[in-house]
Amino acid sequence: MVLTVEQAQTCLEEGFAPWVKALNLTVEEISADHAVLSMPITDQLARMGGIVSGQALAAMADTSMVIACLGSFGEMRPIATTNLDTQFLRPGTGECIRCDARIVRAGKALMFCQATMIALPMDKPIATATATFYCP
Repeated sequence: MVLTVEQAQTCLEEGFAPWVKALNLTVEEISADHAVLSMPITDQLARMGGIVSGQALAAMADTSMVIACLGSFGEMRPIATTNLDTQFLRPGTGECIRCDARIVRAGKALMFCQATMIALPMDKPIATATATFYCP
């Protein structure tokens, strides 16, 4: 059974560290193989020039891919990031960032995922990421 958007948001609010919650991520969509999250661009996340910090983008990508994995499980369960590779394409500015996270392959113990982050309202990709997760 796939998580609902509300259940996924509850997992995010109750199952993640306070510094992840400080990103103010919102689950917009979820299915058995993908999740879409959004993050407002705030002064706390921006560096000089109003550009979102790379650390915030990497954390958003990782968290979004974990939520996509949870969507496939239909419940909150332990997931460990074993590898995260982030490519920064252009400065992230605007009102918010949308992250589209997808499961590329689900194995018995490992999940392979990819994410694309888009700056809104410009609707331009600013970063991509791939990750591998251990799901005991």
